Amino acid sequence: MTVRLGANRYGKAETRLVHVAKDGREHHVKDVNVSISLSGDMEAVHLTGDNAAVLPTDSQKNTVYAFARRHGVGQIEEFALRLAGHFVQSQPSIHHARVEIEEYGWHRAGPHSFVREGGEVRTCLVHHDRDGRSTVVSGLRDLVVLNSTGSEFHGYIVDDYTTLPPTSDRILATAVTARWRHAAAGASSYAKSYEEVRRCLLEAFAGTHSLSLQQTLYAMAERALTTCPEICEVRLTMPNKHHFCVDLSPFGLDNDNVVFHAADRPYGLIEGGVSRDDAPDAGFAWE
Repeated sequence: MTVRLGANRYGKAETRLVHVAKDGREHHVKDVNVSISLSGDMEAVHLTGDNAAVLPTDSQKNTVYAFARRHGVGQIEEFALRLAGHFVQSQPSIHHARVEIEEYGWHRAGPHSFVREGGEVRTCLVHHDRDGRSTVVSGLRDLVVLNSTGSEFHGYIVDDYTTLPPTSDRILATAVTARWRHAAAGASSYAKSYEEVRRCLLEAFAGTHSLSLQQTLYAMAERALTTCPEICEVRLTMPNKHHFCVDLSPFGLDNDNVVFHAADRPYGLIEGGVSRDDAPDAGFAWE
């Protein structure tokens, strides 16, 4: 029997960075979490322990901090592209770089005072190859939304184990994880694109009379794709945050969808992707 080395990569995960840009009395804060994975000519380190082709993960961490000082952070997609390009171009043994960044938002409370946002986290995932090809996937997670009416669920399969009653009026709530692939790296304003896609997702969620969470998912992705020409594919993960109407009849009270029990688990998990017909091949973009 013979064995061989398969696909592999290594890097520095979750480098926490806070960058303060000082514009006179007014400061600007970027709070990010950077994860790097590198791959390429790495067989020797696995097979013989030869580290000659290995850029230490500590060096990768230091690069993040040094690049933030030299260039600032700016849009996280641009920062990720800058880092990924550096690792591939500066080290012959590195053929591919993957950089993933999460950004945590802060609300301004004064020229140099900030309050941490409790909402969603902005994300991006960048790949860069030795052939110069880059892909950019932007996104967000933990965008919690709720419609208190305008949602139904009925007409589903009923088997021997079905106890769920059909409903024509329910709460629909979810925590959206959304990712969208740009048709071309660097071809758009990532800040403007993020705001537009986020707006489309929220407007479609609020404006869709839902017969299923799947229908709402498709409507949200479709709205983003038809409004934002710079993106070519959207992938959504949407757990169904169940709200059950509480039986108050033992207390002589009615309950016409006014009082609910919010259950955190188990939950339905709805996932799906929507793309343009002319979307370029995704390749490794989502991995």
